[in-house]
Amino acid sequence: MATNTGARDVDDAEVESLLSVTPDDIDTPDEVTFARNVFLPLSTACVNSCDYCAFYDERGEANLMTPDEVRETLERGVRAGCTEALFSFGTRAETYPAIREELNALGYDDTLDYLYDCCVEALELGILPHTNAGVMTRDEIERLAEVNASMGLMLETTAKVEPHEGYATKQPKRRLRAIHDAGRAGIPYTTGILVGIGETERDRAESLLAIRDAHREHGHIQEVIIQNVVPNERSDFERPSLETMRKTVAMARVGLPDEVEAQIPPNLSTDLPSLVHAGAGDLGGVSAVTDDYINPDYDWPAVERLRDVADEADARLFERLPVYPRYVEDGWLSERVEETVAQTEKRGVEKADGA
Repeated sequence: MATNTGARDVDDAEVESLLSVTPDDIDTPDEVTFARNVFLPLSTACVNSCDYCAFYDERGEANLMTPDEVRETLERGVRAGCTEALFSFGTRAETYPAIREELNALGYDDTLDYLYDCCVEALELGILPHTNAGVMTRDEIERLAEVNASMGLMLETTAKVEPHEGYATKQPKRRLRAIHDAGRAGIPYTTGILVGIGETERDRAESLLAIRDAHREHGHIQEVIIQNVVPNERSDFERPSLETMRKTVAMARVGLPDEVEAQIPPNLSTDLPSLVHAGAGDLGGVSAVTDDYINPDYDWPAVERLRDVADEADARLFERLPVYPRYVEDGWLSERVEETVAQTEKRGVEKADGA
């Protein structure tokens, strides 16, 4: 059962208008994009233990990637032609005593300090960091912006749902504040909604409009993930129907500004071409090097499959960086990140010339 939390002022007319949208109202995108990433689960510890999440490990089981493991993984990503280093870990991982001890042994006070140096190493190797580190303060976001091409946090929903009960950093107001703080900090951003955790169709519309409002205020959101929940070893949440997902993607395409892309996870979604026809213009990040550690039961599709998806949807497929061109052109990035973007783009041109 979901209830409205008052996380944003609701305009009933806007919500009703969005709810009236159908996939038939949407033009298929001419272009579909994706990114090549290498996934680094810096820690599997998290202050939350949501039933639908297969990522976190219990206390006593969670670990921290060592510096050697981080470097080896980054180097594999570079050799495989990845442009994105996806750093992900649970909110406030250092609340686990074992993680805190590991950090202290490495000379760090908390996980974000360790992450900062890992991002620096990624940049030195010529791969662009994108960080998903849960709810952070504006100061923390601003510091990490120095060494990240983009960052992200799933809104999930503006509704109060049972799986989030008892978890402070899952409260919609808290997550919306973090999303707005990222805008104030001037970091290109990815957010999204999670479909199938007890929210209603109206909740999805309200969540999309809340994201739209954040982008209107700050201009920082480059893509919004429309992610369906999937069964895993911890839960038996029912996967939303294809019709539900197509409707939600269509609402996203109408409700969000044109420059904000609607993204679908290519390893979690069914019938990808039909979702592209419903308005999804981005297939997210895929990796030929590492698993999807957040959804380990669901393998990444090969790039060849993404080409097939684009062909079946009568669209062209393009590879992109983890930061969209407008943010590079408008000077949103730090100097050190800009330098790596330039190096990465040059390698892309060389690869294209040699193809």
